[in-house]
Amino acid sequence: MFKEFNVSNIESSDLELEKILTQNKEELVLLLQIKNKTYENFVIPYQLMAQRVEEFITPIFHLDSVKNSEITQEVYSKCLPLLSEYDSEISQNVNLYNALKDIQLNYNSTLNDIQNKVLENEIKELERNGCKLNRGDKDILKDINLKLSQLSKEYSQNILNDTNKYEMIIDEFEDVKEIPQSDLELATFKEEGKNKYKFTLHMPSYIAYMTYGTNRQKREELYRAYSTRAPQNGKIIEEILFLKDKKAKILGFENYAQLSLDSKMAKSEDEVIDFLINLAKKAKEKAKQELSEVEELAYELDKLNDIQSYDIAYYSEKLRKKQYSIDEEHYRPYFEQKSVLNGIFEFLNKIFDISFKKINTPVWDEKVEAFDIYENTSIIARIYFDLEARKNKSGGAWMNNWHNKYATDNTKSLPTAFIVCNFPQSSEKIPSLLRHSDVVTLFHELGHGLHHLLTKVDEPFVSGINGVMWDCVEFPSQFLEYFSYEKEVLQMFAKHYQTNEVLGDDDIQKLKNARNFQSSMSMLRQIEFALFDFKLYQMAISKEEGVQKLLDEVRDEIAVILPPKYNKFQNSFSHIFSGGYSAGYYSYKWAEVLSADAFYLFIEKGVFNKTLGTKYKDIILGRGGSADMNDLYFEFANRKPKVDSLLKIDGIIS
Repeated sequence: MFKEFNVSNIESSDLELEKILTQNKEELVLLLQIKNKTYENFVIPYQLMAQRVEEFITPIFHLDSVKNSEITQEVYSKCLPLLSEYDSEISQNVNLYNALKDIQLNYNSTLNDIQNKVLENEIKELERNGCKLNRGDKDILKDINLKLSQLSKEYSQNILNDTNKYEMIIDEFEDVKEIPQSDLELATFKEEGKNKYKFTLHMPSYIAYMTYGTNRQKREELYRAYSTRAPQNGKIIEEILFLKDKKAKILGFENYAQLSLDSKMAKSEDEVIDFLINLAKKAKEKAKQELSEVEELAYELDKLNDIQSYDIAYYSEKLRKKQYSIDEEHYRPYFEQKSVLNGIFEFLNKIFDISFKKINTPVWDEKVEAFDIYENTSIIARIYFDLEARKNKSGGAWMNNWHNKYATDNTKSLPTAFIVCNFPQSSEKIPSLLRHSDVVTLFHELGHGLHHLLTKVDEPFVSGINGVMWDCVEFPSQFLEYFSYEKEVLQMFAKHYQTNEVLGDDDIQKLKNARNFQSSMSMLRQIEFALFDFKLYQMAISKEEGVQKLLDEVRDEIAVILPPKYNKFQNSFSHIFSGGYSAGYYSYKWAEVLSADAFYLFIEKGVFNKTLGTKYKDIILGRGGSADMNDLYFEFANRKPKVDSLLKIDGIIS
């Protein structure tokens, strides 16, 4: 029923991939020779060809992210041009395009809505990939796509390399005296009989010192190292921007932003810009007040009157404690990783009527766990959790889909996915204890996972997250986040790992009260990223100096605190240079409107309202990319989403 995770022969993966791609190309030739092409004899086997490639290559590329090594890098580099060549050949095949157009024309009235959506999406995707171009332009586009794939990999590898090689060693306890005990234990090592403390650029370690590090000079040292990683990426960005603009123009678009919007809910460049500017205007005054509060506290405590970016997390944490009596270290013993995960399973069972059963199956690291998901008594999906930080693992958190759900007369596939995070490591002395922000992250990534795994659609090109418009793909993840603040949900798993004491009502209320702490500053920061991203691809800037100039201009317009001149944030902005968010980072805020509006329905009708939960599961999660999200949302909520729902839930308006 499920394929096991097995990359034991990874060194020869490129040879195996080559065989699969050759088989697919030969099969496509035979499919195109069919005289009377139908959905059943042409489109279904064509989709299965794509699944064959995806199911093989996903674990290999996944391993390069979670267990990076010289071998995985070499294999990735060998596989990349093979895939790029194959993708270009398939996506630019005019005979394939004509065959799909003919099936759409001849059978439109007899196919169901989902089948018609598969055809509509694939035809449009082939057009976006240059299928209708002349031979010369097709060759140019093929070269561009290969080069972009290589640059994307190089960009992310540079960040990982710089992250791995940096260490800040602290000799004096005075400089770490405020660090929570669990973080301090992970940082402590002995040298010549004396305790010393090591901090790195990996997220748990970096956040610990930036939030609690007493020594301002050390905070700046760490911040500078983090914000100046991968300086060589400046030139890579130039190449990426040049090539993406060239690609857009070859395909008939004025700029890459237009090409990006061709597959999104937002209909125009102006609509995106206006949406972001409108949010920024509503958040900016409150953000100024939030920053002023931090500045006042910094002066009150340390007579600091020139607060900098590397001071914000430190003094914000002190302000948060002062305003809400929130002590992160007090909460962490209640959020032991395994307890949190089991509690989330219990919550999902209550709201969606699904259950999780741990299984024994091959994994890539001893701390990875896998679970089969059941609906009633039937297995419907499988999920893998890789939650702890470690060296040679890319930073951040993400969901990666492996298998898609589909069913044919001869084949049945159930969906599988990976959830990857970088939570504090467990040790022999202490388990992995999470911050509440880590809990929120786990809910977020699991929201993505459920969007893929709870699909009811049997057409692989639109099952799960496939075919979902990019600017609403964050909707289910952000929606699930909101439940991580609800008392009824938290008390399912927020139990002290030593005493089993349940987190009290007062402590939970403090978390809820503090949820919107600096929400306006946070919103402006996201809008800063989104405007920079969108305008960058709109304006076709192709020089490193121009990139920095645009970022400075956006910050001058949007931000309430400006970073030091040495900050080169763009060189590690992986989402838009090595991820799928180029000219699409606005999607986070766009989707957040949907998620906030949907959550308000649960506030009104009850957190565990099973009728509403079932409706959400069946319509939003179950139908995935098989229908337009505008239509799905209206069917679920019986109305259009309201922007004010987001502003209210973030405490920006009442």
